[in-house]
Amino acid sequence: MTETSFADLLRIIGKGPNMSRPLDQKEARIAARHIFSGNAHPMQTGAFLLLLRYRAEMAEEIAGLVEGAQEVFTDSTSGFAPDLDWPTYADRHKQQPWFILSALLLAENGVTVLMHGVGGAEDGYAPNGPVFDGLGIERAASFSDARTRISDCGYAYLDIKSFCPVVEDLLDVRDTLGVRTVINTLARGLNPMKALNQVIGVAHPPYMPAHADVARLLGQPKSVIMKGGGGEAQRNPLKPCRVSTVYDGIIGEETWPALMPETGVNWRNETLDPARVPALWRGELGAPESEAAVIATAALALKLVGKADNFEDADNLALMMWAERDKNRFAA
Repeated sequence: MTETSFADLLRIIGKGPNMSRPLDQKEARIAARHIFSGNAHPMQTGAFLLLLRYRAEMAEEIAGLVEGAQEVFTDSTSGFAPDLDWPTYADRHKQQPWFILSALLLAENGVTVLMHGVGGAEDGYAPNGPVFDGLGIERAASFSDARTRISDCGYAYLDIKSFCPVVEDLLDVRDTLGVRTVINTLARGLNPMKALNQVIGVAHPPYMPAHADVARLLGQPKSVIMKGGGGEAQRNPLKPCRVSTVYDGIIGEETWPALMPETGVNWRNETLDPARVPALWRGELGAPESEAAVIATAALALKLVGKADNFEDADNLALMMWAERDKNRFAA
C-alpha cells in the first residue's frame, strides 16, 4: 500500500475552516517521515509548520511528529537509558543557564543525565556553549560517546546536530517564517536515549498541558513540565513553581513553594558573562539567588527520579548536595 503523500496530508489540515481537520497521530508520523527523509519540498514543509502554528498545537500531531523523528535515530540507543532526559532548546534565553549546574550536581550524586539541545543564539543572549567551555565539558559526538561519558561521570551533552540534524535545520526556519513552530515542542519530546524520567522547560504556561499530553501519548513513564527561565527547565527559587506532571499515564499538577523569599531580583537584567556559572560552582561568586536556582531546580529533578518523597525533602537534599559538592571539579 502506498503511503499517504505529503500533499494529501497538507490538504487535510489546509482545506479551510469548514473542511480541514487535525492530523491523527499516525498521519503526523507519516508527515514526519516525509520531512525527515527529505521527501517534502521546503515550501511544503514551511506551509505545514505555519498551518500547525496557526491552528494551535495538537498533542496527537506533535506525538506523531516525535515518533517520526525518533525513527531517524532509534537504532542508535542500544538499550542504554540514563536516569534523566533533559532537553535544552530555548536558544534565545536572557538568563544564565544555572540549570546546567543542577544537572551536574545530580550527576555527581549518582543520577545519570543526558542533556541535549542546540548551541543557541549569541548576541544579547546566554547560550549554553560558552558555559560548557568554561566548565571544560566537551560535547558528546555521538550516542556511543554520550554513553561513555555518562558511564564515566554521570553526565553528557549531545547537540541535536549529532543525532538528528534535520531538527536543527527546522528550528532555524523560525528566522525565515518569523514565528515559533511545533518543532520547538517536538525537540523537547525526543528523549533520544529513552530515559524513564524527563524534565521539560517551557517559556509560556499555556504550552505545559500540550507537553504533558504529548508525554502521555508517547508512553513516557515520568515527566515534569515547568515554566522556566527563558523557556528552560530552571526553577525560579523566589516564586512558587507550578509544574505539570505525567506519572505512568496520569497527568497531574504540583505547585512547589518558593525556596527563598522574593528579593526583587530581575533575572532579565542578569549579567550574562558565562564565566559566572563555573565561578558559582567553585564558590567564587556571591550570588545567593543563583545558588538557590541551582538547588531548587535540582530538587525538582530529585523528586521526579524518586530520590525524595516530597517538596521539603527534595529541597533539603539538594541543599545538602550543593553544600557538599566538589568545588574543585571544574577548576579555572
